[in-house]
Amino acid sequence: MQMLKRDHLAGLLDQESALFVERHPTSIQLHERAVGPLIAGVPMNWMTRWPGKVPIFADSAVGAHLQDVDGNSYVDFCLGDTGAMTGHSPPATVAAVAEQAARGITTMLPTEDSIWAAEELVRRFGLPHWQITMTATDANRFVIRMARHLTGRQRILVMNWCYHGTVDEALWVLDEQGQVVPRPGNVGPLHATRDAVAVVEFNDLEALEAQLALGDVAMVLAEPALTNIGIVLPDEGYHAELRRLTKQYGTLLCIDETHTICVGPGGATAAWGLEPDLFTIGKPLAGGVPVGAFGMSTALAERLADPVFGELSDVSGIGGTLSGNALAVAALRATLETQLLPEDFDRMIPLAARWTEGAAQAIAEAGLDWHVQQLGCRAEYWFCPPPRNGGQAAAALDGDLEAYLHLYALNRGVLLTPFHNMALMSPATTEADVDAHTKVFSEAVAQLVQL
Repeated sequence: MQMLKRDHLAGLLDQESALFVERHPTSIQLHERAVGPLIAGVPMNWMTRWPGKVPIFADSAVGAHLQDVDGNSYVDFCLGDTGAMTGHSPPATVAAVAEQAARGITTMLPTEDSIWAAEELVRRFGLPHWQITMTATDANRFVIRMARHLTGRQRILVMNWCYHGTVDEALWVLDEQGQVVPRPGNVGPLHATRDAVAVVEFNDLEALEAQLALGDVAMVLAEPALTNIGIVLPDEGYHAELRRLTKQYGTLLCIDETHTICVGPGGATAAWGLEPDLFTIGKPLAGGVPVGAFGMSTALAERLADPVFGELSDVSGIGGTLSGNALAVAALRATLETQLLPEDFDRMIPLAARWTEGAAQAIAEAGLDWHVQQLGCRAEYWFCPPPRNGGQAAAALDGDLEAYLHLYALNRGVLLTPFHNMALMSPATTEADVDAHTKVFSEAVAQLVQL
């Protein structure tokens, strides 16, 4: 296998950094203006993670394409890190938002759209009872509180290097000695939270059972496949055992499909026949308008009728003034009526396969021991053979390589998700878009191994 020379990589990264400055003068000017009134020059701190000297400033985004303020056009495989999985500004959602905004944005009262949306969530994901939130993070935070109430237990079990938004309980990992420690970058970790968290490796059923057998785990919060550390797929039979063990030890199971909705219209839950007690999702549900949701079984809904929906519901720690607002549920209805339908996935999943095949061919031709992983209409390349858990995935991260490949692609009109090497297909993505990435990625890899 080819061995990469780090001095050569550093030189390539310097070249791409200089090219970025040359092609993005207006973004650089706007960033200089933004520093001061906006901390780090961005309205949300994650935006600092884009490659290049500064984040590019967006001018417009429609379908699978984006244009920046310097007039550069991009094929967008980031799609707002899944928030725009429907494609940017889907027409039905845009129309519904415009119509509802003129009739009232938020009233803290239900609208008929919320009933339709809940009925559709039932149909897609199977759980019979739903609530609307602003984000998937909110949904996860709420189900954690409810699980503790329902079971009388405190600990929440998550997978090493999982992704569940900014929920405190999900920002802990295992160190080399197998101890639970704050995830690198976890700001202000509360040590009392660590006492209420169990962390095990994805696909490690023995470790899972050892924690559940202690009898103090209220809920397992799990993605069907790891995504934000890179795509890590479940072993054959893993989910059946996860469900069996949680039932055996009286632990609730919540499946978070915020990223794995890429598997199909009902996510992995429908496609793989999963049977969770609780379910959370967010990001693409309303075409980019902030919306999340959580669902649950009838048995749980009945037990939560008083504490969550009774006289003291407004101080329960569940809900929020803007949750389920009229504008959000109008966008939710319009999006689910017209987007992320079976026919969309029939197009998007083969496109992800084409992306995977193109990247894999470039890797093979370069003689690199890398791998490309696909999950539905999402795909991602690794700088190693496919890992089985989050710990292996985290160990394979290579900041310099990621920076070079992302910046090379961005400088040539292709956007990838900045946190990792992920590409997502939308209903608006085309074969030409995929082939544009294959060409750029092939060129970047060839430059890497050039002697």
